[in-house]
Amino acid sequence: MENERTPKQVKRGFVPTDAREFGTSENLEKLRKSAEEVYFLVNRGYVMKNAVTFVGNHYLLSERQRTAVARSVSSEENIKIRKNKELSDSDVAGKVLYIDGFNTVITLEIAYSDSMLFRCMDGTIRDIAGLRGTYRLIDKTDMAVNAISETLARLNIEKAVFYLDAPVSNSGRLKQKILEIMQSKSFETEVYIENSVDSILESKSCVVTADALILDKCGSWYNLTDTVIRNYMGNYKYIDIMGDLR
Repeated sequence: MENERTPKQVKRGFVPTDAREFGTSENLEKLRKSAEEVYFLVNRGYVMKNAVTFVGNHYLLSERQRTAVARSVSSEENIKIRKNKELSDSDVAGKVLYIDGFNTVITLEIAYSDSMLFRCMDGTIRDIAGLRGTYRLIDKTDMAVNAISETLARLNIEKAVFYLDAPVSNSGRLKQKILEIMQSKSFETEVYIENSVDSILESKSCVVTADALILDKCGSWYNLTDTVIRNYMGNYKYIDIMGDLR
């Protein structure tokens, strides 16, 4: 039986079919057309889910391709709302950041796995890993948490408050990992395991997340994932399905 305390070596977010569905020029062109048409529809009042279903059926998109389009596209109104609330590096100095823990850590684990990430229309970095409540620490977890820790220290924040979803497996182990890595930093760190992380973050300002619903409701937000990837990975090879829409 595998030792639960030994981080498993995993290429987080990798699915073998991705090379074909997102890597060929034919499929990328199909995804870009799909994104353009979904963008057209949501700007005219269509619900995102319905727009993606309609366009996805027309182009015979797979479930992962549909998820990628849905997470990459935002309406013009929502993009404006999110951009107006986005904070700069200097804005967060001396502040308390409220961090969507799994959302942030998992995306960076995927980045360190060199798996698929998408730079979306609203400027966020999103994935389509779809762990659905099942999470395990892997060999990339330390790398992701260390990169977050070093970045927060450079930003000169006062405190980092992480929220982890209680229903997600191994939330307690990730809490311990975060506290262990950040204990000697210049900023204070708190980690809470909660049942309603989204509703908590929606009521905050200085939020770190890529969750669209939270971004629309929170007071302000900081794009920490983008900062970490730029600082630690340079020109990351995002899957570009947005083309000229971005």
